[in-house]
Amino acid sequence: MTEGSDERTARLRVYEGQPAAVSGVGRDPVNLPMIRHWCEAMGDTDPAYRGPDAVAPPTMLQAWTMGGLSGHLGRTGAYDELMALLDEAGCTSVVATDCEQEYLRPLRPGDEVVFDTVIESVSERKTTKLGTGHFVTTRTDVRVGGDLVGTHRFRILKYAPRRRPPADHPRRPRPVVNRDNAGFWEGVAEGRLLVQRCTGCGTLRHPWLPGCNSCGSLDWDTVESSGEGTVYSYVVMHHPPFPAFDPPYAVGLIELAEGVRMVSNVVGVPYDKVRIGLPVRVEFRRYDRYDEGAGDSAAADVLTLPVFRVVEGVEGVQGAEGPEGRV
Repeated sequence: MTEGSDERTARLRVYEGQPAAVSGVGRDPVNLPMIRHWCEAMGDTDPAYRGPDAVAPPTMLQAWTMGGLSGHLGRTGAYDELMALLDEAGCTSVVATDCEQEYLRPLRPGDEVVFDTVIESVSERKTTKLGTGHFVTTRTDVRVGGDLVGTHRFRILKYAPRRRPPADHPRRPRPVVNRDNAGFWEGVAEGRLLVQRCTGCGTLRHPWLPGCNSCGSLDWDTVESSGEGTVYSYVVMHHPPFPAFDPPYAVGLIELAEGVRMVSNVVGVPYDKVRIGLPVRVEFRRYDRYDEGAGDSAAADVLTLPVFRVVEGVEGVQGAEGPEGRV
């Protein structure tokens, strides 16, 4: 980053207000199969999203505008030029930070979506834990038949990664702990797998959320899971390589005995022995643990994560200890 910060910010802000997409067209009309897949993935059983009078979940707004690997018609060169300038400034990494959506009317099967995207703002240079860079915000106005049906604001951080000295013990990425999920991670640190329960309707949910997606209640308590479950689905990770991980390893979607699902590693067997339906049991593993005599700071750096070990005695996999997954 050779040029001055003010000069660079001025160059970047030239792109504020420029279109990133003009009259973009959704790859597919709003349709029931995509709505069904979305609801199954989210565990959303609201009857409003099924049947002949179904509407699309509001949070699917962005899904109908995504261009896929081949992109979409209507895209301009302004956004690519802005990204290229940030790359030249050393901001070669990117992370999505947040989005905001406004809904004006429900989308229904058969609706043909058209959208315009504008580069709304480019921040001055900011310093974050990831590195220094610029926040870029785009606004997408979604229309059907000329009528505005929703607005989607999406913000990314395009940054230059911080240079860290090489470590003898690469640290694992830390989970993002906030006011909505802090209770879950406190339970993990105590060796307890806690599941949220709505006190309004009794529905269990995971991941932790501020409100119930069944009845909308904001009141909740917790129940402690038995830790028993089965592999509902899984993938084997080969890439990208990362110093704190040892690919290949299996990442599973675990269905707990209580009925909720969570993502974690399947351990205790080689990655190629993992199968859908395998019974598993939670195990709390400690990572980044240094010598006991290293002091309180080292102890505070210990990371505890819930992983799921295949239950011993399962036919075809018992005793087959091999390369184990890493969260």
